[in-house]
Amino acid sequence: MLAAIRFLDSISFWSGRIVGWLIVPMVLSLVYEVVARYFFNAPTIWAYDMTSFLYGAFFMLGAAYTLLRKGHIRTDTFYANWSPRTQGWVDAVCYVLFFFPGMIAFLVVSWDYFTVSFGRNERAVSSPWMPILWPLKLALTVAIALLVLQGFSELLKSIWAVRTGAWPEEERKA
Repeated sequence: MLAAIRFLDSISFWSGRIVGWLIVPMVLSLVYEVVARYFFNAPTIWAYDMTSFLYGAFFMLGAAYTLLRKGHIRTDTFYANWSPRTQGWVDAVCYVLFFFPGMIAFLVVSWDYFTVSFGRNERAVSSPWMPILWPLKLALTVAIALLVLQGFSELLKSIWAVRTGAWPEEERKA
């Protein structure tokens, strides 16, 4: 079980590290737009769309890494005072009843959303640049798939806590 946890956590860890680099082209496109607009009076038609697409991908694709690092919102009023075994039970039940059904439904819907967009070569008609939209919709699908994988790792950690009364050692490093 620990090997599976480590493997799934490594996927989230490395995807988060790689996705973090999306901030570089996002900042570069912003800087380019500011320089072009205010120093050369030559605004671009693409920088706003590029920035919002990259930020959207950055935000979505970072969700699994955030779950790995315990960065999502949690109400710890009672939870923090419970034993690891009780915490594990509560987490396992919540993942099975709430997390996985919603995430799997989102995964199915986002896949359809992407395939239709890809098949039509959908473009943003609200922008004069008219960028293609399917890469962002693919990023949504990939983000949800990564989140499901990390959720499975979190479920395994919860089961480990229920069985052993302690969280896996990786929890302390996160």
